[in-house]
Amino acid sequence: MFHKILVANRGEIAVRIIRACRTMGIQTIAIHSVADAESLHVQLADESLCIGPASPLESYLNPFSVLSAAQLSGAEAIHPGYGFLSENARFARMCAKCGVTFIGPSAECIERMGDKLQARRTMIEAGVRVIPGSEGALEGPEHALRVAEEVGYPVMIKAAAGGGGRGIRRVESPEELTPAYESAQAEAQAAFGDGRLYMERCIENAYHIEVQILADGHGRAVHLCERNCSMQRRNQKVLEEAPCSHISPELRREMGEMAVRAALAAGYSNAGTVEFLLDKAGNYYFMEMNTRIQVEHPVTEMITGVDLIEQQICIAAGEPFTLTQDAIHPSGHAIECRINAEDPAHGFRPCCGTIQSLHVPGGPGVRFDSMLYQGTVISPHYDSMLGKLIVHAPTREHAIRRMNMALMELVVEGVATNMDFMLELINEPGFLAGDYDVSYIANRG
Repeated sequence: MFHKILVANRGEIAVRIIRACRTMGIQTIAIHSVADAESLHVQLADESLCIGPASPLESYLNPFSVLSAAQLSGAEAIHPGYGFLSENARFARMCAKCGVTFIGPSAECIERMGDKLQARRTMIEAGVRVIPGSEGALEGPEHALRVAEEVGYPVMIKAAAGGGGRGIRRVESPEELTPAYESAQAEAQAAFGDGRLYMERCIENAYHIEVQILADGHGRAVHLCERNCSMQRRNQKVLEEAPCSHISPELRREMGEMAVRAALAAGYSNAGTVEFLLDKAGNYYFMEMNTRIQVEHPVTEMITGVDLIEQQICIAAGEPFTLTQDAIHPSGHAIECRINAEDPAHGFRPCCGTIQSLHVPGGPGVRFDSMLYQGTVISPHYDSMLGKLIVHAPTREHAIRRMNMALMELVVEGVATNMDFMLELINEPGFLAGDYDVSYIANRG
C-alpha cells in the first residue's frame, strides 16, 4: 500500500480523497494555486505545495508542475479526482515514466475510451449495443447526408475527441446538415485540435442511465448498480439518484452485465462509469465510458456501502481484488443535489464572494461533501460547485422527504446559490413520480 499520495485536484473531491486516505493511514500532499492557499483541502492534508497562479492552465492543468510536486514531496501515487488531468492520457503516461502510480486506468485505456469512434468500435466488437449511426468518421457533408438518410432524422453530429458538450450539433433536416457539420467541425478543431466527426441517431426524450464499475485489469470486474442522471440543464447534470425507479430488476441486471462486458472489452482497470441512453420502449444504447471517478459517486456509495475512493487506491496499489458481484447488495434509495454558487434568477450566472455563514444539516442518512467553511473565498477562476448534498433512506419517498429537510436546513450565506431551485425541483410533479427524462427541465422552462 502507498505511504504518500498527492491529490491533484481541489474543492470537494480533493477533501473527499484526503478523508479516504486518512482512514487508510496514508499521508497526503495537497497541491494548490495561489488562489487556493487557504482552501480546506490544503488545511486537511499532511503537506501542501503551491504549484502556480490562479489560472488552472498554469496550475492544476500543468502536468509538469503536478509531477514536480509529486517528486519533491516523495509521493508514490497521484489521485487526479475528476476534471483537470483525470482523463489526460499524456499525463498518465508521464506518471508511469516518472515512476509515480496514476490512480486510474492506463494511458492506453484512457485514449481508447476517450476517442468516441474507437470506443464505439470497441463496444461493437464486444457485442455491446451502440446508438445507430456512422461506422467511422464522417468524410464530409455529402457522406453525412447519406448516413443521415439511412439513420433517420433527427441526428446528432459529434466530435470524435469531444467532451463538455463541444462539437455537438442536433440536425432536424437535410437543409440544416451542411452548416451544422461545418460549424461542429470548426468548433471541434478549435477545442480539441481534432476535427473528426461522427453521427448518431437522436434518441428522443431518453433517460440518461450510468452504471458504476470497478475492474482490476486482470479479467475481474463488478458493477455497483445504476444511477439515474436524467435531470439535466443544458446537458449538465444537476441531480442524481440511485437506483433508477423505472428500471425493472431484469433490465437492471442486464444493463449491469453489459457494463461489465464493456469494461472487460476495454481492458479497464480502476473505477469507471459506463453511460447508456434508455428510450421509452426500454431499449438501451452505449453512449460513452468515463475513465475516472464521477461527481455523483456518493449515491452509489450510499446504497452499496462500498467506498469507491478506497477501492480506487487499493486497485492502483495492486492489492488483491476481492469484491465479487454476489457480495454487492444495494439497499434503499439515495439522492444527490449539486449545490452551486450561481444565481438561477439571472440565468444561473456563476457567483463569487466569501462565505459569511454556514450551517450543514445532519442526522441519519444525510451527507454533505463540500470544501466550505465560514470564510471560504469562492474564486471566479474555478467551477461553481460548492458541494453535494446527499441523502439515503429505505425508500424513494422517504429519501425525498429527507432531502427536503436537508435543503431547508442547509445555510450558505455570502454568495447566491441554487438551493431554492433544487428545493423546487425535487417537489416537481415529474420528479415526485420518478417520471422525467433529459428534456424535463427544458420542457418545464
